[in-house]
Order: sequence, then structure tokens, then C-alpha cells
Amino acid sequence: MRRVIKVVVLVLAALLVVALCGYAWASVAASRKLSRTYTAHTVDFPIPFPLPEEEVRRLQLTPESARLLARDRALERGRHLVESRYACMGCHGQGLGGGVMIDDPAIGRLLGPNLTGGKGSRTAGYHPADWDRIVRHGILRDGRPALMPSVDFQRMSDHELSDIAVLVQSQAPVDTNVPRAALGPVGKVLLATGKLVLSADLIAAHGDAPHAVNPPESAATAGFGGHLAATCMGCHGQDLAGGPIIGGDPAWPPAANLTPHPAGLGRWTSAQFAHAIREGKRPDGTALRLPMSEVVPYAARMSDVEVEALWMYLQSLPAVASRK
Repeated sequence: MRRVIKVVVLVLAALLVVALCGYAWASVAASRKLSRTYTAHTVDFPIPFPLPEEEVRRLQLTPESARLLARDRALERGRHLVESRYACMGCHGQGLGGGVMIDDPAIGRLLGPNLTGGKGSRTAGYHPADWDRIVRHGILRDGRPALMPSVDFQRMSDHELSDIAVLVQSQAPVDTNVPRAALGPVGKVLLATGKLVLSADLIAAHGDAPHAVNPPESAATAGFGGHLAATCMGCHGQDLAGGPIIGGDPAWPPAANLTPHPAGLGRWTSAQFAHAIREGKRPDGTALRLPMSEVVPYAARMSDVEVEALWMYLQSLPAVASRK
């Protein structure tokens, strides 16, 4: 019996040593990935976008009136983008003064930074190139990678990003020093082993393609829907066939197949799709699960045209079997 106990103790000790060595390697590897610096193209665009000259002439606006009207319109567009399509408040809080993305001892503490102009602001002094790098490339001001899911926003147009910047700058200042992101043991292992892929790496693989200046016209078309669907690809994949969510919480279920395959949306109707993303209920009455359930309050604010355009685009995709 003593010999058996001794063997068990030795085996457990060996496993502990292996686990500690593995964790030490993962910690170093994760730290190296988060310490790398990235470069991206430098872009410039106006904040806010000015009114078309033809409209200024037609309305006989003074330069100051034209500037104020351009800002008001940018605020209206930016508020819709932030509160519905890009769901910025889901991570950065209702007042954009800071929020919670993930707060789990195992995975890590990933908090949405304070975007307002108060103490602790992460956007103070931002220029268009800074907005571009963090939002559309996942790169912090010092060149290191962010843990922001920028891969969802890489197809955002200059005009939309400008509108969002105007909205952010209009928020009441909040004095909050939000702690920097910190990965837990599972998060470090996921990052070290490639199960968690940084947006900066995913986007860099596509090269520095020029960004569209303006989004497609807001209309019930598959073209506009494809623009909207870009925010779905971070979870559902580039082909939107679903499967395990790379970099997501291991407890999350696989992302659903959004293609018209029978295992996806092939048997759904437009009305059922609209009900699902606005009410969080599938056609059979079951509730959508995380992380999609957290998206529903924002998708519910999408316009009828946006929802129809998104549906039209998804139905135009090749029917692809769900990924395992």
C-alpha cells in the first residue's frame, strides 16, 4: 500500500511540475505576444464630415451654420451606430465612461476603457489616425496590440468612424481610471496556444487595404447587408457558417450557422430572423444563448431597413455546412 501511495504522490508531483512549467511557458509566450508592436497605414479624415457643398449653397448656410448642422447630423448618425450596429456601450458602458467585457478570474479582467474626456480618458487628444488604429486595426497608441475585438469593425467606413468619434467627444466627461486589461491563467494559455487570436494579427493578415470613405447607401439590399454583416464575422467566421468562437469564452456554445444551409437559416423566414435578433427567441421559442443574447438589446435598435438588408445578404450566401 505504501508503495502505491508513493507512486501516486510521485505521479501527482510530476503532473504538477508539468502543469507549472506549461503555465510558465504560456505566461511568457502570452507576454511576448502582448508586447509586440504593430504598424498600420496612416489615414486622415474630417471629424465631423462636412456637409456637401451643393447642400450648403442650396440652404444658403454660413460657414458656422454649416459646421453646426454637420455636427448635429454626425451626432445623430453616431448615436445610432454606437447604440445599435456597433454596440459600443456593451463594452464601454452606457455613458462610455468604462464597462466590463469579461471579468473572470480564469480568463481575465477585460474592461472597456473610459472613452469620455474625463480623467482617465483613453481617447484624449486622439487624431483620426489614432481612431483608425484602435478601432479598425486593434493597435494601441504605443503600437502594442489591444484586446478589443477590432476584427468586427475593420470594414467600418471613414464616415462612420468619424460619426462615432463625434458622438464619443460629445459625451459628458466621466472621471474613471479603468485598469488595463489583464489575462488570467486560462486566458494566457488560450493566447499562447493560438486559441485566442489578437485582432491586430487577424487584421494584419489581410494587409493594409484602403478603407471605404462612405458606407453603402442605407437600403434593403444585399450590398448594404454585407456591410452590416461584417460585425458578425468575429464570432460566426468569415463565411458566417458558425462553429467554435475563436478567442471567446470556452463556456460559450459554438456560433450559429447564418448561411441558408438547412443546418443554418435555410428553413427560417425573414420575419423569424427579425424576431430572433430583436427579441432573442428562435422560431421554436428557445432563447438565444451567450454571447448573442447580449447583442439582442443593440440589434433591437436596428432599423427595419437594416434588418431586411442583413437578411437579404445572409440569404445570398452559399449554403455552407456548419463548422465543427
